[in-house]
Amino acid sequence: MSLGKKMLAALCMSSLLFSGHPILDHALPRLSDYGFFQEPMKHQVPIDGILPYTIASPLFSDYAEKLRFIHVPDQVAISHTADHTFNFPAGTFLIKTFYYPSDFRKPDGARRLIETRLLKKTETEWLAMPYVWNAEQTEAVLALAGDRTDVSWIHGNGKAMNVLYSIPNMNQCKSCHVYNNIQQPIGPKVRNLNLDFVYDDGTMNQLEKWVSSGILEPLPDINTLPRTVNYSDNYDGTLDNRARAWLDINCAHCHRRGGPAETSGLYLDLEETHPTALGVNKPPVAAGRGSGDRMYTIVPGHPEESIMDFRIRSTDPGIMMPELSRKLVHTEGVELIQAWIREMPKGE
Repeated sequence: MSLGKKMLAALCMSSLLFSGHPILDHALPRLSDYGFFQEPMKHQVPIDGILPYTIASPLFSDYAEKLRFIHVPDQVAISHTADHTFNFPAGTFLIKTFYYPSDFRKPDGARRLIETRLLKKTETEWLAMPYVWNAEQTEAVLALAGDRTDVSWIHGNGKAMNVLYSIPNMNQCKSCHVYNNIQQPIGPKVRNLNLDFVYDDGTMNQLEKWVSSGILEPLPDINTLPRTVNYSDNYDGTLDNRARAWLDINCAHCHRRGGPAETSGLYLDLEETHPTALGVNKPPVAAGRGSGDRMYTIVPGHPEESIMDFRIRSTDPGIMMPELSRKLVHTEGVELIQAWIREMPKGE
């Protein structure tokens, strides 16, 4: 089946499977219907009123790169809460396009757009809507039922790589974005946005840019606000800072109080401070074969004895963590967590 026919089938399948679902009152059939981008859309140049942004430490998604944008309706602004999260007004769109450079050694060269995910804030909830790009890179169509596609690229080390990339369905989107039984964004928090970004008109701290653009209410002094380090930058913060940042973005959407994996007792968000809750000398609640016959989530000084190391190195669907967003092992992330565990005091 040609990709064009596959896209039409995906659109029809979404309409059939989700017929009568409230999301169809908000989800338009094609990405171009929203008018977010100038033509040709494949260049991902947003129209006026839509801001690009990035986050300090991104979720690993089988090495896919991401372009992020935000649209906030006119005359309203995002408010900042005491716990350094955001209250987004109804009508806000968070836009994220996943793509692969043909050759990661040439990031400005040819690339393939795979999917664009929209999170739309309504008066009552966030709605997740995935759109799949066609082979011609001229359009992306709604695919609430998800999809899979083969992707090949040359990695930064010159190695040829490929993956059967999975576009999540609407329910899989919910499984990661649920907190206290409410669907919400994961990345856009004060600490994840508190860094500089190169805009067309110059470099500026993203939070200050949002305030000056009128989409965010005034904030306290930026220097007093929390900041997440970039886990990929060995010179940004300490090893502990970087490992905790990796765990926060890759695992804590489930492993936190109020998250889908709350009953595990393993909490990996940056705000967590208790060693046992972070997994140190903590036996699993019910890991089954996911424990790899290891006794504790983290054994200080010994990644080879730690369940955490076993699970993040696995590609077995019944063992691997995180459960979604990847088919491949994040080699650099595994090495980071191994180094972190190895340097933990053994008496901790």
